[in-house]
Amino acid sequence: MGEESCTIDLETAGLSAAQAQKAELLANEVIAEDRPVSIRFVPLEEARQLGLRKLPPKQTGDLRLIDITDFDLTACGGTHVRATGQIGSILLRKIEKVKQDVRVEFVCGLRAVATARRDYTTLTDAAALYSSHIYDVPEQIRKSLAETKSAAKAQHKLLEELAELYAERLLAQATDSPRIITQVFTERDALFIKLLAQKLTTGNSNAIALLASGAGQPTLVFAQSPGQKSNMGQLMKEAMAQLGGRGGGSADLAQGGVPPGALDAGKIHSLLREMAGKL
Repeated sequence: MGEESCTIDLETAGLSAAQAQKAELLANEVIAEDRPVSIRFVPLEEARQLGLRKLPPKQTGDLRLIDITDFDLTACGGTHVRATGQIGSILLRKIEKVKQDVRVEFVCGLRAVATARRDYTTLTDAAALYSSHIYDVPEQIRKSLAETKSAAKAQHKLLEELAELYAERLLAQATDSPRIITQVFTERDALFIKLLAQKLTTGNSNAIALLASGAGQPTLVFAQSPGQKSNMGQLMKEAMAQLGGRGGGSADLAQGGVPPGALDAGKIHSLLREMAGKL
């Protein structure tokens, strides 16, 4: 029992939407019929012969039986209505798996009316945003999600192409061996500098990339081409110790997050140069 809803746990492996709707319909039909609900006490042995829906475990003495006329007979010690019509209505809300059981959430009476009204208002508002009927909202959402997913793929592809161009330019400017590249991108996020680090150090580029981003969560990414002798994970831990952040990784690739107030472009540039001097 809760302030907003009630739940009941069913000892079953699963409950389909069709089964739930059928149970909800049957319950509301019994409510509409306003069947009398009676209470009586009987000895345990007599109760065994009455066809109870479920006998309570480890029960002794008399049982308190709740009888919904010509529908259900069960043992229960709780309070009950005098007739099913007093319940008003039942609205099933949510079905979820809980350990080995299934939990059903529901509301009754005026709470069911209030909940249905709130649901309808929410759907109406959502439909207005899509300029569609409320029954079309799920399809509109699926369409929007598909479009968002497609746009994200296209954006990622463009970001990869941009990282590739940046990598070519930065590698061309570097003349040392290995080519050590330090760069702070104040307007780029962690995804971009990680892509760039991978582009810079892929294959036989013989490069070490020490990069930082300022958009979103300020981030550092250290990477090196396979076969280099440095340890990016250890280097990242040293950098994070100075910045008060957290990070780590493997010998070839490491990443760390920087507290927002710590990302001063000049300070980060100096730190990256300091880290480069340890290689």
